[in-house]
Amino acid sequence: MTEAARGVVAIVGACVIWGFATLYYKAMAHVPPLEVLAHRSLWTLVLFGAVLLLQRRGGEVMALLRGPMRGRVVMAGAIVALNWGLFIWTIQAGHAVQASLGYYIFPLVTVVMGVVLLKERLSRGQAAAVGLAAFAVVVLTWGLGVAPWMALALAFSFAPYMLLKKKLQAAASVSVTAEVLVIAPFALALLAWAHAGGLVLGRAGGMFGTNLHDTLLLPVTGLITGLPLILFSWGAQRVRLSTLGLVQYLNPTLQAVSAVWIMGEPFSRWHAMAFAMIWAALAVYSLEGLRQDRLARRAEVRVATSGTDRNSVLTDGSANP
Repeated sequence: MTEAARGVVAIVGACVIWGFATLYYKAMAHVPPLEVLAHRSLWTLVLFGAVLLLQRRGGEVMALLRGPMRGRVVMAGAIVALNWGLFIWTIQAGHAVQASLGYYIFPLVTVVMGVVLLKERLSRGQAAAVGLAAFAVVVLTWGLGVAPWMALALAFSFAPYMLLKKKLQAAASVSVTAEVLVIAPFALALLAWAHAGGLVLGRAGGMFGTNLHDTLLLPVTGLITGLPLILFSWGAQRVRLSTLGLVQYLNPTLQAVSAVWIMGEPFSRWHAMAFAMIWAALAVYSLEGLRQDRLARRAEVRVATSGTDRNSVLTDGSANP
């Protein structure tokens, strides 16, 4: 198996775990979402911290937190906590279809943010994809009589996180560890409050240690968060960007499948119309990415070829005056 094929397998594995993670969070619906979020943050920290300590890379985390990117790490930590919390609450509340919709449209939201914040320019294909996705949201809002607020919240919280990560210039394991380290004091404080008998958003918490089921399952949230991140990061280094863009849509697809076929959530004709338009928008977006990737590779080949021709001229004695 080639390195690229191994990369695809790793990314598919990550997306399968993420896609079916909705079933785990639905099964933990009896635990307050903020308490699940606290455990997700802490157990992810335990997993990544152990990996980095074994690799003797703990110093990279502290360097990131003490360096000029410290403010960006804090912002990323706050945003990822918001996104994780929204996702857990959305699944527990029975809106996994909206969660999948949110992760379908977030790449297109990222494109728009790149235009607005980074002054990037859209090609015609990219602009058409964004416009079609926006129309899909309008159609769904019209049909259901209410905007898909949870899907939009997930998309608009995850997109700025990705923009922040783009500038961090650190390995995924290092940056995520730094982010959850920022969140950790708040997570510990919330769990201490819950275990002392305090209510978490009006609900009794402190489930860890009270029964075998929750004590064994709550740490799993760190595994299903950290393991796919490791797989995805490892795979992304071995495949082309266009391939990465196509494979990652497996995640929301599996979320939608599990929401409708396993959890039994409603999927109306308005959902079908909106999802069809979103899929069409992503197809246009992906094809545009493939086209741009092909043009970039052709340009690299031309540059390499022209450089070879120039070197052959300079080293050929008959070409000298």
